[in-house]
Amino acid sequence: MESLAETVYPHVDRWIAAAYSLGVYVEPTLVLVPEALKSKVSIVADSVGMDAETVAMVLGLFLCYPLGGIMSVVPVGAPKHLFSFLLGAFLLQFVLGVQWIHQLLSTMMCYFCFQVFSPSVNRYLVPAIAISYCIVGHLHRQYINYMGWDLDFTGPQMVVTIKLYSLAWNLYDGHVMRESKKGQELPRATSRCKDFCVDEVPSLLNYLGYVFCFSTVLAGPSFEYSTYLAAASGSNLMKGGKLVPPSRFKPVLVPLVQSLCALVVYVAICPNFPLTNTVSQKLRPYPLEGDTSLYTLGFWKGYAFLFISLGFNRSKYYFAWKNAQGSCNTWYAGFEGHEKEYQKDAAIQGWELTNNVDLWRCETASNVQMGTKFWNKKTALWLNRYVYARSGGSLAATYFMSAFWHGFYPGYYMFFMSLPLLTMCERFGRAKLSWRFSSPGDGRFTAWGCTTIVTTHLLLAYCSVPFVFLSLEWSWEAWRELKFFGHGVMLVFIGIMSVLPSDPNRGGKKKKV
Repeated sequence: MESLAETVYPHVDRWIAAAYSLGVYVEPTLVLVPEALKSKVSIVADSVGMDAETVAMVLGLFLCYPLGGIMSVVPVGAPKHLFSFLLGAFLLQFVLGVQWIHQLLSTMMCYFCFQVFSPSVNRYLVPAIAISYCIVGHLHRQYINYMGWDLDFTGPQMVVTIKLYSLAWNLYDGHVMRESKKGQELPRATSRCKDFCVDEVPSLLNYLGYVFCFSTVLAGPSFEYSTYLAAASGSNLMKGGKLVPPSRFKPVLVPLVQSLCALVVYVAICPNFPLTNTVSQKLRPYPLEGDTSLYTLGFWKGYAFLFISLGFNRSKYYFAWKNAQGSCNTWYAGFEGHEKEYQKDAAIQGWELTNNVDLWRCETASNVQMGTKFWNKKTALWLNRYVYARSGGSLAATYFMSAFWHGFYPGYYMFFMSLPLLTMCERFGRAKLSWRFSSPGDGRFTAWGCTTIVTTHLLLAYCSVPFVFLSLEWSWEAWRELKFFGHGVMLVFIGIMSVLPSDPNRGGKKKKV
């Protein structure tokens, strides 16, 4: 009797082969990238010992800066949308080649739904299509190269998924607001997201300009359609009926410098604290093998090495996100608008709309909520607005969707399913301990505040080990060698806190840390 694998795998192989055979029909669409440019990238890649796709990705991110400068002077309206779309398509073709067609295909499938079906249907249908396309990409990648790494369309597809998912709910919220009677109370989630609602389906050009926006299409951030439209129309620059562009010098320079520093850290320091095997990710990771393994160093030194490695390896995300933030600010996409005349006493609005990570706040987060709020901020907002708020505040559903969006390696689920336990600890801590030890004001850098920062990062690092190791075997082995101390500490803490009294003045003005 044939096993399930022997029955299924041949069919999967045939489906993949059939999909690959369509590549010859996609190749004629690669008209935006000159062959000479591709040859130059290959030469650079060979000289630095890297694969051409990674070199193209880095070059594409930096190329967004001069392109953003051009975008800022392109006339508002249709020309800006066309420029945004064509340059986004160019970057996808430059980095992904024929695989760029996946972004176009999934985008047009969802646009068809927007044109045919009602917002009430599309709030579920479009997210289902977008996330399903992303899922197929993840499954394909894991099937053909399990535990390996190669740059393919799934990364940009994750960005596109957030945009399509959010836009479907934006249109639904706009529909609800239009249909609601005067004085009628809006649904809580719609009320929270009313500033992002969209009244009607965007024109095809506006839609493509948003989804393929060149400064976000490779690595995000996936900001709201209303944010893109305000920047593309120039409405965010209006002051007193006139177009008044603010200075871009600092909002562009600071993220660029931060991204360059992060790149230096990743290139110069991270190799000294490796996590995955530098020869092949399919080989056992260094914390489980060799001189820097948990077996060789022991529990304390091994976990210290692992903790430091995880910290330095975050620099690759900081590089991509800060680079994208600076390039978005070259054409004012991150600008929140001028101070309104009736807000003369209020702080002038800033440049936070494309900021995907607050480095200091993230590295000094005193709880998971703060950590997720300041790490990959736009993805966190998507999960908060369109998953958490629409699922009745379910943490499990939110973390599960986050894992689902990342892919199907067991490590993702081990990580994200551990976070609700850590969140529960924090809630117990606020209710049972913070009122005893917290101080007036911020309190983050008092003795109690520093304690929460240290414990949060120690436990987060423990929980995030599977996110890096990916496989069930390696993740479980690492946790086993760490004596499952993270889960043990969290369970014991919950047990102790459950019998302690809560703040008798809970709901008052005491500061929560």
